[in-house]
Amino acid sequence: MGIKVFKLPDLGEGLTESEIVSWHVAEGDAVQLNQILGEVETAKAVVELPSPFTGVVRTLHEGPGTTVSVGEPIVSIEVDEPGQDDAGNAPGEPSSQRRPNLVGYGAAAERNGRPARRPRRTVAVAGAALAPMAGVEAVPRGVDADPSGNAGASASGQTRNMPHVAPADPGTERGAAAPATEQWTAELAAERPRSTPPVRKLAKDLGVDLAQVTGTGDRGLITRADVQSFHDAGAAAPAEVPATGAGGWLAGAAEAETRIIIKGVRKLTAAAMVASAFTAPHASSFLTVDATASMELIQRLKENKAFAGLKLTPLTIAAKAVCLALGRHPELNARWDEAAGEIVQQNYVNLGIAAATPRGLTVPNIKGAHRLDLRRLAEALGELAETARAGKTAPSDLRGGTISITNIGVFGIDAGTPILNPGESAILAVGAVRRQPWEYRGEVALREVVTLSLSFDHRVVDGAQAGRFLADVGTILHDPGMALTMV
Repeated sequence: MGIKVFKLPDLGEGLTESEIVSWHVAEGDAVQLNQILGEVETAKAVVELPSPFTGVVRTLHEGPGTTVSVGEPIVSIEVDEPGQDDAGNAPGEPSSQRRPNLVGYGAAAERNGRPARRPRRTVAVAGAALAPMAGVEAVPRGVDADPSGNAGASASGQTRNMPHVAPADPGTERGAAAPATEQWTAELAAERPRSTPPVRKLAKDLGVDLAQVTGTGDRGLITRADVQSFHDAGAAAPAEVPATGAGGWLAGAAEAETRIIIKGVRKLTAAAMVASAFTAPHASSFLTVDATASMELIQRLKENKAFAGLKLTPLTIAAKAVCLALGRHPELNARWDEAAGEIVQQNYVNLGIAAATPRGLTVPNIKGAHRLDLRRLAEALGELAETARAGKTAPSDLRGGTISITNIGVFGIDAGTPILNPGESAILAVGAVRRQPWEYRGEVALREVVTLSLSFDHRVVDGAQAGRFLADVGTILHDPGMALTMV
């Protein structure tokens, strides 16, 4: 018997922290090796955390909504298998076969013929002694991490529907949460806002009335950050605050300002865009073309049985055009290697597609897009969009891109200057296709017109190279038959 500590593992991608999304277990629960304990959200994806030990959960060190750094303790488990080693392995059983699986959110999760259980609320109590953790190894997405599907019964005999207890305050020292009795009181006292003792003390020291603070933690829990933000906003507020009632700018708004914590995808996107904008010297070129022939082709393909059920849009044609044009202009399918002092041209195309999702902007990529015919490319685009909207994009699909496309036309935008995806040297923005007067065969006619915007890294690509590439993409959109000359 002994306490084993599960520390937040390195989930790859160079990420140093993750946010606890939810717990699937409560303190006192018996857990099996590789049973899913909960979910964490990195800046790129939501990932399930399997248990590295078999035993009983004694401490959940952090509550949902808390950001934890890699290597910090998140769960303490009392090992109940005699003879287990520090990784929870029984004698004679190879550890390589029993390491926990890190499965991407939304991966195949049916266990014993029934869907995986949804997250449960957590009970946070005083921390336990900390011990070294075993290594955690990532494995391919879709592996079943819980063969039994049984989350285990509570060691104390209490049911799952027990009242929720406020999780440990994010500002509390790691491994030492507020006393459970005080947290329980905070949960049940209806007349007092939900918070932890350290947060209430901070509020008292700063002179903040907790009744006026909106909690951003789990189920409205007020955190240290909420109290500090409220205090700072009050100190910086102007003498007169504009009215925001029924006649105000935001009808019905209760406050003059809304503060949103920068985290997750938004945090990563901001850092990546700043790094890209101030590292790679951006330049942009624009080309407006008559894409009527492409729109007519799309209509014919929709009536073709081979393309039945597939979503075909100008983006489909543009994606194929980019792949073909890169065969003639590989210098745009390259990256700048500062450390090696080299420009690396990639002889394959991992085509990134910018996707607006509820979690923020992501750029998953289609691996080996240059090998796909139009039908298979349309399938890949559809799957990519569906997966991104559902928040199930695997971390592996977010890395390794070589060039990207952003479809700003879906928002009714004609043109723009997109910022490069870090590590890439070009990104193409496809604008809205508009029916407008255009010169056609010596006369003015109504045609389907689209503007292409190309941003590129001027260290890697010069203006002439970018111009020739963009012209080839435009040529295919103007006359899809010209693609035969580029194969």
